[in-house]
Amino acid sequence: MRHTHDTIIIGGGLVGMTTALALAASGIRSAVIDSADLDATLAAGFDGRASAIASATWRMLAALGLGAELEPKGCPIREIRVTDGLSPLHLHFDGTGDGSDEPLGYMFENRHLRMALVAAGAASAHIDVHAPDAAAAIDRTQAGVTVRLASGGTLTAPLIIAADGRRSKIREDAGIRIAGWSYHQTAIVGMIEHEVPHGNVAFELFYPAGPFAVLPMLPGTRSAIVWTVRERDAAATLALPERAFIAEIDKRMGGFLGKVRLAAKPSSFPLGFHHAERYTDRRLILVGDSAHGMHPIAGQGLNLGLRDSAALADVLAEAVRLGLDLGDPQVLARYQRWRGFDSMSVMGATDVLNKLFAIPGRPAATIRRLGLAGVQRMPPLKRFFMAEARGASGDLPSLLRGDLP
Repeated sequence: MRHTHDTIIIGGGLVGMTTALALAASGIRSAVIDSADLDATLAAGFDGRASAIASATWRMLAALGLGAELEPKGCPIREIRVTDGLSPLHLHFDGTGDGSDEPLGYMFENRHLRMALVAAGAASAHIDVHAPDAAAAIDRTQAGVTVRLASGGTLTAPLIIAADGRRSKIREDAGIRIAGWSYHQTAIVGMIEHEVPHGNVAFELFYPAGPFAVLPMLPGTRSAIVWTVRERDAAATLALPERAFIAEIDKRMGGFLGKVRLAAKPSSFPLGFHHAERYTDRRLILVGDSAHGMHPIAGQGLNLGLRDSAALADVLAEAVRLGLDLGDPQVLARYQRWRGFDSMSVMGATDVLNKLFAIPGRPAATIRRLGLAGVQRMPPLKRFFMAEARGASGDLPSLLRGDLP
């Protein structure tokens, strides 16, 4: 079969477009299909969320040529402070504590990430974007993949990549089951302005209902919040008058950033866990939320998806060098081995952490607080957790080291 592309990527979101750019760095030609008008997704009101990009993931974006565009729009995270509620016992990560001058990560508005990725995808000679459009029919055979577009065209490739989110239709059609559950929690996300500059410090305060994160944004008196509440309380919390809503935020923050006001209308998202039983099928690979979804605790969700992109770039670049069919089972098996263990390790740790801090009662709180203070006094263990926060642990793909595949 003569193919029109090397891969077909379903989904042009943050992970889908990053995957296309990561593959393009090795000369791998991709067609990206998305049902949305990508220009419309760049509007200020489309997605008010912000994302933490770990330092290893930042190296990847910089290696792909996005550094100059993104860096002025990102706020470096130089310190992370973790507490059980407002306890003075805490765990403190300093970006210079491991001998590196590199920030622990950067905070970006999702809109700015999307703008840079869409522009780079449109400029790449190795990426063809079909949006708004959809895959009306997908045929995966021993010879290759054929996609009939809703617009009437036909695309062929040796491999299809599903980046179509947690309700992935491609995953479902392939019969790949998922293990998953609801946390019965809702994340309320928004932006606040505060009196005291944040000093590039990210705060993660744990409460029985869930974590409350305050994440530094530009300028220095603006932060993003990710406030986890019980599912049953979400609607009432969002319906609070602004003054009462701010009072609840103040109660959780304890005034450490001074007076607070809302900078943007908050929105909410249900929280759950899901993990695909496998990340591959015949001539199919899953990346990002189509493969896994986790609690936003520690801000690892998007980073985990971008690690998929980086690992896949290495796997397919090597396949090209060896002259292998990109949809060959041994190519898919290497991706499965690499990503399956890493993803499950990170997801399992965050799941346990969320449940541990949700245990009510004074004895549990005392144990947690002493545990945080203990880690603070154990440099080797603290360095381990810092490497995890940077996304720099385990077998790193080339892009996460700042190198091209």
